[in-house]
Amino acid sequence: MSCVGGGAWICRPSEFVRYLKAVDSDHVLRDRIVRLWDRALHLGARLAYLNPNADPRRHGVELIRDVPYQQTGRRGHLLDVYVPEGKAGGPALLYIHGGAFALLSKETHRMMALAFARRGYTVFLANYRIGPRHRYPAPLEDAANAFVWVSEHAREYGADPRRIILAGESAGGNLVTALTYIATHPRPEPMATALFDRKLPIQAVLAVYGFLDLQNLERFSNPNMPWYIRRMIRDAAASYVGRPVKLRARLSPLASPLRLLGEDPPPDARPLPPFFIACGTRDPLLIDSRKLHAVLDARGVPNELSIHPEEIHGFNAMLWRREARAMWRSAFEFLDRWAPATRVASRGAA
Repeated sequence: MSCVGGGAWICRPSEFVRYLKAVDSDHVLRDRIVRLWDRALHLGARLAYLNPNADPRRHGVELIRDVPYQQTGRRGHLLDVYVPEGKAGGPALLYIHGGAFALLSKETHRMMALAFARRGYTVFLANYRIGPRHRYPAPLEDAANAFVWVSEHAREYGADPRRIILAGESAGGNLVTALTYIATHPRPEPMATALFDRKLPIQAVLAVYGFLDLQNLERFSNPNMPWYIRRMIRDAAASYVGRPVKLRARLSPLASPLRLLGEDPPPDARPLPPFFIACGTRDPLLIDSRKLHAVLDARGVPNELSIHPEEIHGFNAMLWRREARAMWRSAFEFLDRWAPATRVASRGAA
């Protein structure tokens, strides 16, 4: 590739596009680039969190790091706990991070956890095994194990295990939606059966710009969508279910929770909790958020769809933007209605 400046990464647009297409044809090289990008994002997050205002203690929040929710020794099985001062007895909020099923971790999502903890929620921010090394069902199994762990240990951190909120964005939005489905609908998969049988309480779900249907990628065939965006979407799906995506996704039904929610529920299904859904109009996953809203409406499930004009994927992390702040306000208003960060009196109390 000929670049300006004797090999510097300043290239003619046509040369750069040809380079990207060459990378696109080499899955191994593309996976290596994803790992390098992931390291760069983690480095950026570490630098950002050096800002004194990012210290949870400044906001009345205690951070307890690297708590294992599975005794495997893996970093993928650790979580951080954000405990708000003076707010004992409020809900527990399990946050599952996004990252195209291949990137990021609890280390990059501290701002998400801190935002909820500042409102009085005890937040459990979990890692999970990511692709392409760890594919379906590993990420969902980890999320389910984290959910069970939170239900068993929430009280140790001052949270009410009877009131658990599930929240996540992008890939995390998929996982919390799938968790909610298997916690309320019987399924044959052993992991799903075990979770359903536990009858764990879910007070509310926040699924922000979730990637919710991995089987029907044809919905992204809009000719106006840049080819590299379509490729990123396909790669995210492949990181979760493997290749060929269409076949693997059909063999991995819980990876597409939107499809399952659109089916008639079995007689022994339990009611779904209220959902908060948010997405920007420039996000290709808006189609999934709108369909989730429609499916939940058809089932009579309380839900709120918050659409933000001209915003892209990941916009809620850009707090300098007006629509990002508007999304957080809408999310907190939703929680104030359905899962307020206040103590609930114990049964039998006067």
